[in-house]
Amino acid sequence: MKLNLETEGNYLERAKASIEQSLASYCGEKRYWNVPLNRKLQAYTREDILLLKSTLEKINENVFQIATFGLVSKGKSSVINAFLGENILPRGPIHGVTQKPQSLRWNPYGSKMQIEFVDTPGLDEIGGDSRTDMANLAAHQADLILFVVSGDITRTEYKVICKLLENRKPVLLVFNKIDLYPEVDQNTIWEKLKDLACQRKIPISPEDIVCISAEPNPVLVHIECPDGTIKEEIEVPAPQIDALKLKILQILNQDGQTLLALNSLHRARESELNIARKTLQIQKAQAESLIWRYARYKSLVVAMVPLVLIDVLAGILADLALIKALASLYGLPMTSHKMALIWRGLSVSLGSLSLSELFSLGLGKMMLQSGGVSEYVGSALLQAGTASYGTYRIGRSAQEYLETGSTWTTAGSSKIIEEIMSQATPQSLLARFIN
Repeated sequence: MKLNLETEGNYLERAKASIEQSLASYCGEKRYWNVPLNRKLQAYTREDILLLKSTLEKINENVFQIATFGLVSKGKSSVINAFLGENILPRGPIHGVTQKPQSLRWNPYGSKMQIEFVDTPGLDEIGGDSRTDMANLAAHQADLILFVVSGDITRTEYKVICKLLENRKPVLLVFNKIDLYPEVDQNTIWEKLKDLACQRKIPISPEDIVCISAEPNPVLVHIECPDGTIKEEIEVPAPQIDALKLKILQILNQDGQTLLALNSLHRARESELNIARKTLQIQKAQAESLIWRYARYKSLVVAMVPLVLIDVLAGILADLALIKALASLYGLPMTSHKMALIWRGLSVSLGSLSLSELFSLGLGKMMLQSGGVSEYVGSALLQAGTASYGTYRIGRSAQEYLETGSTWTTAGSSKIIEEIMSQATPQSLLARFIN
């Protein structure tokens, strides 16, 4: 049971369109259509823009990225070599053979997607903090993680697996080097892993545990010669990874495009939020000045105009003008969803203003007709203060939206992520790692 192929393809296309829209907003001419080009902001957000572009390129090429992850000497490089059918990646008995992440492509038969394997450095390298950071980055970017273990799972491995799943990364637990154990022991290990998974002592579904031998140890074989003599030779058995190949192909066929879309959207959302946050930081002083200027304008109009209806209309126009000015200052997208949030914020502002009007109408402005000038002035000042504070709140709400709200539009990354997660069936890998 899975998301159907039409739905999967739709999510991938929507992810692509969402990222294209973000790039158009943040890189296009309209970002600075009426404000001076900010070179400091360009440099500050360059890395995030590049990440958006690389994510879009990954979707266009239909590349599904799988990272091997784990401690040193567990056979991460050997797993990739076994898939490729040749020893391309270096491996050996000493620690630290893999110094930095390396990627290689594999085109599985019968799949429309390309697989990019990323070999990461071991996480427990002595003095290898930078290698750990590189491995974490590779895992963050990957669509699927093969966490390679051999023997009993250590406390370090357990903590890393939990961390990956906390970050909602799909993980297959790959038990490597099973050739080192007799068949009886292999079955015992397999049953023990499944039992631990069922008891949630390791947060992996039993369905996501695969036993392999990526690089079996050479064995001594006895060969009978034609003359009846027996000679001994060293033979290297073929890798035993068919179970893992089958598992990965099943994932690609069932959830591959959706996982690619989901991970791409997560990366895009992170970039979008970083860009908005950095933009707000750079323009903070100007934005504060802008908010208070509009607050003063609105309070002045409300204090001077005696008619309730005009007060309300002036408040609406001032708040809308403020939000438009803020969006122009930040160079961030304006959307219909944003307009709905604007009006929601306006209702809060107008609600407080209307309460002020109800009191001032009876206690202030209406008393002007009977000569209560002092009461009128007092109520006008009360209204002005309320209106000013309302506009200040509208400005703050607009800032919060401009920092996060564009991801929640119909085509926004957060909205599509929410839809994908709500549609996942219980039987899919997708559901197992997002719940």
